[in-house]
Order: sequence, then C-alpha cells, then structure tokens
Amino acid sequence: MNVSKYYDLDAIAGEVAAGKHRETVGGDWDEIGMLQFEYLVEKTLQPVHRLLDIGCGCLRGGVHFIRYLDPANYFGIDVNQSLLDAGYNVELAQAGLQDRLPRENLVCSGEFEFEKFGTKFDFAIAQSLFTHLPLNHIRHCLTNLASVMEVGGMFFATFFELPSSASIAAPFTHFPGNIITHGDADQYHYWLMDMSHAAARLPWRIRIGSGWDHPRGQKMLLFTRINEE
Repeated sequence: MNVSKYYDLDAIAGEVAAGKHRETVGGDWDEIGMLQFEYLVEKTLQPVHRLLDIGCGCLRGGVHFIRYLDPANYFGIDVNQSLLDAGYNVELAQAGLQDRLPRENLVCSGEFEFEKFGTKFDFAIAQSLFTHLPLNHIRHCLTNLASVMEVGGMFFATFFELPSSASIAAPFTHFPGNIITHGDADQYHYWLMDMSHAAARLPWRIRIGSGWDHPRGQKMLLFTRINEE
C-alpha cells in the first residue's frame, strides 16, 4: 500500500494526461500559489537567493518564485515526473517563463536526493508535503536537507497540527476547510512534538511560523539551519 496517493505514479500520470494537473495537486491554484510566494517574500526571500521547492508538483508556487528570483535560482524536486513535465511544458510555457529555469533544475526523486542539484540553498519550502508523509519520511527529508542548506538558511514546511489533548489514533477535523486527517494514513496529522522528534539530533532549530493563514487549516513550521555541534 502506498503511503500517499502521490506515490501511485501511474494514477497521477493518468490525471495529468487528462489535463487535471492543477486539481491533482489540490486545486486552489491561484490562492495557494500566491500565498506561499508572498509568505516567503515577507520572510526576506530575495531574488539573489537560491530556493529549493520540495514536492513542487506542477509548479503551483514555482511559477511565482521563478518570475521573482534571478534566473536559475529556483530548484524543484518531486516524486512524479508527470507533474514536473506539466509544470515546465504547460504552466511555465503559458507564463512565458521557461527561459528563466534550466530544465535540469527540476529533478524527479522519491528519495529526497537534494545533492543532485550540486548547490546549497538559502531557502526551502515544502507546501502540503508533510501532510502526505509518515514521520520517518519526514525525518529522511530533514536529514538530507540539512546537508544542502546554508547555515542560517530557512526551511518552511506546512503540516496538520494535532492538538496536544487529541488522540493521535483518532481522525481529526481541521478548520477552516473541514479536512479530516489521520495518524496512520494520508492525510497525516502530527503533534508539534512529533516534528521536534523528527528533527532531533539534526542541525535544525524549529518553531511555528507566524503570519500563515492557510485556507485548509495547515500550520507553518520554520526550520532554521544551525551550525553542527
């Protein structure tokens, strides 16, 4: 059984072939794409910075970042080649932005192989990624990401936070959006201490990000890359 629908590569490819790539990544294309862009700019993202978009899909946020960042400063990784192709061949083409992004800046990998880009990053974002991953996958992501982030670099990741008083095993409904999450199935919820556990003994400082207003009730985490001890 796949841990998430996004690991069913054939099913996702079928949806993309049917022209439904925007719906496949959750819809709300304009709202959530602009939301993440404006949030990172508010948090001091500048055109000179190198940004890694983890689980970038078909570039819902990527279109905005690619327009804003200096050419070739956006990097995206996703488990689905079909979504990456739709992002580059459809969304960037329609926006007239292909010349700002080398095709090799989009990498297909389900193993968080960030080293394939051959660079280090100032910022990273994972919008609606941890919501689809078990905790061990999240720790794998954080472990690999630490080695390619500049010291002081900031990683923003959304998740569904479970109140400390709620049972991890029971379904939980989030507001706004009425999204139902689970402890052992997609979409996943976590206590904040679970995120701290995933980052334990890794060079990250973690806190809840401020000023994030997601239409489906996701919270924002900020991981700051610190010096190795």
